This record gives sequence, C-alpha cells and structure tokens, in this order.
Amino acid sequence: MTLRVSGLLLILLGLTFWTGHALQLIPVHETLGFVLVLSLWTLAFFAARAGVATGWVVLAVVWGLVAPILGLAQERLLTGDWHWTIQVLHLLIGLGAIGQGEGLVVRMRRRAASEQMRAA
Repeated sequence: MTLRVSGLLLILLGLTFWTGHALQLIPVHETLGFVLVLSLWTLAFFAARAGVATGWVVLAVVWGLVAPILGLAQERLLTGDWHWTIQVLHLLIGLGAIGQGEGLVVRMRRRAASEQMRAA
C-alpha cells in the first residue's frame, strides 16, 4: 500500500513539475521517492524470505539503487534541449520501481498459494 500511494503521489508531483508548477515541492518529491525505494526494498526482503527467485529480488534491490541516483542527478544530466529524455527516463525508472514492487507481491502470493496447495 505504501508503495502504491507514494508512487501515485510521485507521479502527480512529477507531472506538476513538468508543467513548471510547484517546484518548491521538489524536496517532498525526493522524500517520497526514498519512501518508495524503502518500500520496494522491504518487499524485496520479504520476497526473499518467502522464497521468491533470487533474480527477482536482486533486480528489485538494484532498481531501488538506480532510481534515487538518477533522480538526484537528473538536473545535471544532458542539460538543454534534450533534458526531456532524462525526465522521461526518470519517469520510466519510477514506474519500473512500482512495477517491481507489484511483481514481488504477486510472486509472494503465488508462492504462498502453491505451498498451501501442496500442504492440502
């Protein structure tokens, strides 16, 4: 739930920034970004404990590292007319982080259901 709510707020704030409004809320956006990453890592921890394939867990952890690095560095990357490409990449990385978290939850639920079927 935290991942979804923070993700939705991040998207809304990001779109607001793209229109040139509410730029004073960028620190709020950054904080929410860290909340999203911590949520993703928490899900990765529980997914690992639930027996989700290591590759999915590692991907989520690495994705969680890339997202804030790109987010914090984006103002210095490819400035000028092509900066929009970095902004789009930042959006896609953020959407990917939300998707990674959702995917981990699905895999944990499938694994739990599979174990229940075996136990029955």
